[in-house]
Amino acid sequence: MASSTVPSPHPAQPHRPPRPNLVFRQLRGSRSPAEFAAAVRRAAREIGERVSCDARYVHRVETGEIRCPNYAYERVFLHMFPGRTLTDLGFLPRSEVRGRRARYDGATPPAGTADPADATSETSGAYEPYDTYDASDPYDTHDNEESDVLRRAFMTGGGATVAAASLGPLAFAADASAAQRTVRRAGAGDARALEEAVRRIRLLDDRHGADGLYRRAAAPLRAAYALLDAGTTRQRTADRLYSGAGELAISVGWLAHDSGRFDDARSHYAEALATARMAGDAGLEAHAFCNTAFLARDAGRPREAVRAAQAAQRVARPLGSARLMSLLALREAGGWAGLADRAGCEQALARAQAYFDRGPSDADPEWMTFYGEAELEGLEAQCWSTLGDWPRAARHARRAAELQDPHFTRNIALYTAELADDLARGGRPDEAAVAGMRVLNLLTDVQSSRIQTMLAGTARVLLPHRRTSGVSAFLDRHASLSAPRSRSLSA
Repeated sequence: MASSTVPSPHPAQPHRPPRPNLVFRQLRGSRSPAEFAAAVRRAAREIGERVSCDARYVHRVETGEIRCPNYAYERVFLHMFPGRTLTDLGFLPRSEVRGRRARYDGATPPAGTADPADATSETSGAYEPYDTYDASDPYDTHDNEESDVLRRAFMTGGGATVAAASLGPLAFAADASAAQRTVRRAGAGDARALEEAVRRIRLLDDRHGADGLYRRAAAPLRAAYALLDAGTTRQRTADRLYSGAGELAISVGWLAHDSGRFDDARSHYAEALATARMAGDAGLEAHAFCNTAFLARDAGRPREAVRAAQAAQRVARPLGSARLMSLLALREAGGWAGLADRAGCEQALARAQAYFDRGPSDADPEWMTFYGEAELEGLEAQCWSTLGDWPRAARHARRAAELQDPHFTRNIALYTAELADDLARGGRPDEAAVAGMRVLNLLTDVQSSRIQTMLAGTARVLLPHRRTSGVSAFLDRHASLSAPRSRSLSA
């Protein structure tokens, strides 16, 4: 189908030099770009957002390279300059930079397709090389200095003895004294410990969310790569170790992703992709691309999300798992939605449903235990929400929350938060407040920056409806719970 083909490099188009954002430069005043970036980060913490603003980002805005910020930055800038709109701050309306169609069938795009040189922070990355086993891929370890730095850190000290302590089902901290012991070759027991650590992290994330787990999961990850460095005498054990280390890198990357640490997540996913390619593990590679697509969507890089999802599908097709192909089609759909390409999104959603209807099989990866009808509904809800179809999004989000297994507490909170936001934006503030209250009740057990950020956005939408039944109670309770969190972030 057209939406699953890889776009060819498009022909040269007349280059339009970016127009400097003089308004934004004036708002910076006498502060240096670095000082202003620090002010942006402080403002983000005040409203529970996470942005990695630096002097380079400020420069890109002022020179006009970023014509419209992503949604996180938009919320921060509007908080910093209350009463103003994006256009008041010198940006172009979002409709002008997101309304272009990104899907095309032939070797050249239709007229009006954005030139990469004229890309925004939300639409850049359209032509990043996501072909599988492409040496120029931005996630290849040869081009990713940070992955190399991480690998050297993982390889220092420890070995199998540390792994036995830090990768056990109940332990998350490496024993410092054990790190000094002699490294021996890894065996099948170490591979089992590594696989159990991955399961344990996923189980805890399902129940409690990522925020409290991310830092604790770093020690098992370091120990996993120390095991690879120690080596093994059996190829089967080596294959299990590579697969386990890659899956653990993805799990830790997801914890970073869900807790708003996007740069950390990107690094961990890149490490997993490199591990998959070194081991020739197509299943691991598909998983790494799957999560990379999800991250790209959340980080405001929808074209990259589409390309990564398409790369994942090319790798996964021979594996024989219809459920995996269904999830990957949903990742692609999320990218098309971010590009405001409704037709491309609908085609990908139709493929996702068709693959899902084929049912489970023995070829389904172990990590996909979370993916059932509830997740299918939840991801579709996110697509319709991104496209601004709030009633449709709310229907799918409600169904997702109703279908979810009670074990997945974090996902129930996520789907209900999605429902609350869709209802609020769809003009049903009373129902939104009820759903929001349910999320607040769940947040006593769940720690997820993603969910907290969604709920904060819902609260802002509901502010003008404070007098509506139930809304005031929700806003007051949300404010009381979010204030301690904001203070802890700024500490």
